[in-house]
Amino acid sequence: MSSGQDLRLILGERIRFYRKQRQLSQASLAGKADISITFLSNIERGIKYPTSDTLSSIAAGLGVEAYQLFRQDSGDEYQNLLDRFKKDITENVLKTLETVYKAYEK
Repeated sequence: MSSGQDLRLILGERIRFYRKQRQLSQASLAGKADISITFLSNIERGIKYPTSDTLSSIAAGLGVEAYQLFRQDSGDEYQNLLDRFKKDITENVLKTLETVYKAYEK
C-alpha cells in the first residue's frame, strides 16, 4: 500500500507526464484547471495535494480520466512505445516512398 507522500509523488509525476506529452505549459494547464501556476507546480513536485474538484479539473485539462493520474506505470514504457511506433511509421513511409520512386524511374 502506498503512503500519502507516495501518492502525491505518483500524482505529480503523472500530471507532469501527461502535460508534457500534450505539450502544455504549466501556465496553460493551470489556466484550464483554474488554479495558480504555483499550486500546479507544487502538485507536480508532490508537495501539495489537490481537492477532488481541482483534480477533476486538471484531468479534464489533460483530457484523461482522473484515475489515470494515479497509475504507477512508468513513463518510460510509454516513451518506448512511442519511439517504436515512430520507427515503424518512418520505416513504412520510407519503403513506400522508395517503391513510388522506383516506379517513376522506369
